[in-house]
Amino acid sequence: MTVLVLTNCPIGLRGFLTRWLLEISPGVFIGNPSARIRDLLWSEVRQYSGQGRALLIHTSNNEQGFTFHTHDHSWAPTDHEGLTLIQRPSEPRPPQVKSGWSKAAQRRRWGNR
Repeated sequence: MTVLVLTNCPIGLRGFLTRWLLEISPGVFIGNPSARIRDLLWSEVRQYSGQGRALLIHTSNNEQGFTFHTHDHSWAPTDHEGLTLIQRPSEPRPPQVKSGWSKAAQRRRWGNR
């Protein structure tokens, strides 16, 4: 089983993929091509995706039962003790507001005296 998810890719690429895979939702393709066809499709996706992103998931003979590949994706696959997991990019934390010594800050601190 093969699942291919495209984001912000040209329509022509989506049309090309419908020759071998079924588009079940916009940009989500599913099918069962051979490994050779799957690899050829992935190379075409990487070549013609333009500014878009792509994610390929397919069955594999490993502990998880599947493996995945990414192209221009901010989420990266990482190996964690033999399991491949997706690592999200860390979001920057907003700066903490320091309480000052203004009269308003003192009132908040000491409970409106």
